[in-house]
Amino acid sequence: MASFAQLGNDLYTGRRQFDFVGKRRTWYIASIILMLIAAGGIFIKGLNLSLEFTGGSELRVPGVSNMDDYEQRTEDAITKAVGGESQLSVTQIGDNQVRIQTEQLGTGTPADTAKVRSELAKEFDVQRADVTSTFIGPSWGDTVTKQAILALLWFLALLSIVLALYFRTWTMAVAALVALAHDVFFTVGIYSLTGFEISPATMIGFLTILGYSIYDTVVVFDKVRENTHEAMSTGTRNFDQAANYAVNQTVVRSINTSVIALLPVAVVVFVGFVFLGPGTLLDLALSLFIGIAVGTFSSIFIATPLLCDLRRREPQMRELAKRAAAHQSSQKVAMAASGSRATPGEGVSGVVEPERAAKAAEVHRERASKRTTHPLARLDRDDS
Repeated sequence: MASFAQLGNDLYTGRRQFDFVGKRRTWYIASIILMLIAAGGIFIKGLNLSLEFTGGSELRVPGVSNMDDYEQRTEDAITKAVGGESQLSVTQIGDNQVRIQTEQLGTGTPADTAKVRSELAKEFDVQRADVTSTFIGPSWGDTVTKQAILALLWFLALLSIVLALYFRTWTMAVAALVALAHDVFFTVGIYSLTGFEISPATMIGFLTILGYSIYDTVVVFDKVRENTHEAMSTGTRNFDQAANYAVNQTVVRSINTSVIALLPVAVVVFVGFVFLGPGTLLDLALSLFIGIAVGTFSSIFIATPLLCDLRRREPQMRELAKRAAAHQSSQKVAMAASGSRATPGEGVSGVVEPERAAKAAEVHRERASKRTTHPLARLDRDDS
């Protein structure tokens, strides 16, 4: 832990730096490959939508004392009551509860449902009144989907306005929205590839992911803006270097925040998988766990490098790049005389260690002093 803290301190002060912006093509290619895999899962394999979206019946058998071969026993009981059922999903919830989901039981009449409840009660040795049944129409899922999409559109519209006003540039809003789209699409792709069920609770988790992702991105962008203002006033580093320095200064904070957020969610996911089984809690926790991990990746490797690509060609950033190049070239010549070794931060983030910067400044002062002493002035002093 001490070495990680030291790493964070070195990254913040510039003694150590990672080239996040300079290697942006590597992150882009990796992200594009992952997105293509996610797209393949979404558009080829499809999504495993829950009963709330497709419509159908759900039955629950609580208080089961013998869970041995519960899936086959459930199918046999339903077949005995109403005939075969191909679209049947049987899962265990907790230690003693069986959940059955299907689009239709027999002919879909209340009489068929009653027959199934009786057979399930007999098979699992529970009271018939304890076996519950619920019918959910597909219109309920459609309503939830429309409301979720409407909420997402409002969120993105308001977010764009707020970011553009807060950062006073549209480029940061675009970069943040691209990172958000990356997070949601990639998370949905993971659901498609793994076959995890998407329920209304999962949709709530997706919307929550947006909030976390934009929070992490805004923190990094805030540091980028602070470093850019400093660079514009001093001319010591260009925009890419200022942005890369900002990512290095915030990367440990982002990782720590994500780990702290992921730990309790991971515990909930573990408890959900091992003890509780499918349900609202597991759906929500699973979407949060995947989304937080993906959001941390995008804020570090996607949002800021993309911002640099959007702003690098701006006239003031080109002018800043020329000033920074002239300053760093002059400083490099001055520091070469000292014999000290350059640090990684000088190239990728324009960060010079204070000791080397002081030596360079001393060399500059000596050269300036020599240039101001004209040879004739020296002769006048010698004559006197």
